[in-house]
Amino acid sequence: MHSRPLSPHLQVYRWQITMALSILHRFSGVAISLGLVGLVFWLLALSQGPDVYASWFGWLASWPGKITLFLLSLALVYHLCNGLRHLWWDMGKGLTNEGVTRSGMLTVAATVVLTVLVWLLAGGGA
Repeated sequence: MHSRPLSPHLQVYRWQITMALSILHRFSGVAISLGLVGLVFWLLALSQGPDVYASWFGWLASWPGKITLFLLSLALVYHLCNGLRHLWWDMGKGLTNEGVTRSGMLTVAATVVLTVLVWLLAGGGA
C-alpha cells in the first residue's frame, strides 16, 4: 500500500489570528456550556432554601468564584463578538486577508472592552 500525502496541518501553516480565534471560539462555546450547567446548579441551590443558596453565594463571592465568573463572562462576550464577526462574513463583507485580520483584532479589542464594561456596570469588581 502506498503512503498518501496528508492534508496540510498545523506544522505546515503559520499561526494567524484567524486560526487562534477559531480555536478560541470553540473553547468559549464549551466554557459557556459548562457555565450553563453551573447556572442550573445555582438555580437548584436557590430553590433549596436560604442555607444552600448562601453556601453557593459564598463561593461565588470568593476570589475563585469571581475569577470563574469573570472568565465565563469573557467567554460569553467573546463568543458573541466573534459570532457577529461571522455574521458580517456571511453577508459577504470583510473577506479579504486584510479584512479578516482587522475584524479579528476588532473582535479581541471589543471583547476586552465590553467584558470590563460589563463588570464595572455590574459591580463585579467590588
